[in-house]
Amino acid sequence: MKPGPLHHLGTTDGTPGLSGTGPFPERLGVSATSPREPLAVIAVGPAGAGRTEVLAALLELDAGMLTTLAGSWLVVRHALQPSRAAFVPGYRQPHSYRVDLPTVGPALARPPRRVELNLPEPLLKHFALVDTPDTGTMGPAGGQILLDAVGRAGALLFVIAADQSFSSAELNLLAEIAGTPVQVFFAVTPGTGNPTIDPAAVDACRAALLAAVPGLADARWFPIINGDAADLKRAMVAWAADEGLCRASGEPPELPGTHGRVPVVAEPGAWSEQLDRQSRAAAQRIRQCLALELARVHLRVVQDILFGGGCAGLPQLVDREMEALSLLATAQCDHAVRVLVDDIAGRLFGGPLAAGVRQRIYQAVAWSMPEHTPGPELERVLLITSTAGVAGLSGAAAIDALSTYPGPARSEVLPPVAVALSGGCWQHWRTPANNDPDAARAWAQRALREIELELSREVARRFEAIRISLGTVLSDAAEHGILLA
Repeated sequence: MKPGPLHHLGTTDGTPGLSGTGPFPERLGVSATSPREPLAVIAVGPAGAGRTEVLAALLELDAGMLTTLAGSWLVVRHALQPSRAAFVPGYRQPHSYRVDLPTVGPALARPPRRVELNLPEPLLKHFALVDTPDTGTMGPAGGQILLDAVGRAGALLFVIAADQSFSSAELNLLAEIAGTPVQVFFAVTPGTGNPTIDPAAVDACRAALLAAVPGLADARWFPIINGDAADLKRAMVAWAADEGLCRASGEPPELPGTHGRVPVVAEPGAWSEQLDRQSRAAAQRIRQCLALELARVHLRVVQDILFGGGCAGLPQLVDREMEALSLLATAQCDHAVRVLVDDIAGRLFGGPLAAGVRQRIYQAVAWSMPEHTPGPELERVLLITSTAGVAGLSGAAAIDALSTYPGPARSEVLPPVAVALSGGCWQHWRTPANNDPDAARAWAQRALREIELELSREVARRFEAIRISLGTVLSDAAEHGILLA
């Protein structure tokens, strides 16, 4: 029996070229959802549009309960017991504080990536509500983070005042979402000092949007007057009912190939040598892509120091850039591992892998991988310090604190890449005595260089562990003639 057809997910000559199960992610975009993702509506919009007030009207709460620190995301979920907690990079445990406090929360060394508010509100049984920073403060990195989250959540609520217009960044963001499965709702508020909404202003706003993004012609618009969001609430609940059924039917009760014998082909060829070449090629390509991305980050940071937020805005900007970089690196590593498993195991077992077979291999590789990982464990947070160095913090809880919009438990082999700024960076650059643009530029250059070196080592370690662990699992299968996992 000859080996099955390869997927051309990697090259056999050592050249870094990964393709096959979708394109290699060069940048973040609207992510694909999964049946295990909880339903959520992510609210965005410019400053002054009354986004918090609209969410408060949907939940029938006081708007003060939904306020948080600038730059942080607010995730509101259903729970029988009210609770509120801030998730701060650099800590393994969230900071809990009282739900009834109409404040932004406790004093912290740095803003949290997210604040989770759990409430026994009936609407939250259908979906979670997520509030985000103003679109004018997100920047390119924040837009990428938002696109990744919106794709997983399933719905976007764009809140805009009747006297406001869409910025170019907002139009670009909506253009990325148009044509995807994401459901888009528009809520129009009267704006500051206006008691009513002029229908002509709403029509003009919608016409301006559709002239730039015609793909959103089917999106529904809802005027919110005097806090009345009943129509918007009904539309969201109807969407959640349909989307929930689609997701529930999207995953079979049992994946094909979960049980049963998986025989090895008679002549699998030189799969071990191919595994060595492809794992090295994958690591090399990811390191090159991350180096290029960090060069772009450096240009954006220098530009913002000189012409934007200055030294005081440096921590928020770099932290958001590091979050987007972490998501990109995680997506690239996950893609490369899927490619590696499908290509090498497909050669060994004679064709494309069933979903259950792939998951069995993933579990076996993940189980044996810690034995082949020298140095620190792979579940590790990289924290940029005020001295432009990098400190490490291990543990799954420490990684979870870095997520602005957390998802379900991961089914991938590798843990996510996690990079953030320590609280000391915030304290240093927010001090008026350190308002030196030249020093800020030098610090940013050193910090980004350290992150590049650390990520390069981390990627190499990860794929060396994958190479050895996957090689061990497949060697056992080749020796016994069947997959033992």
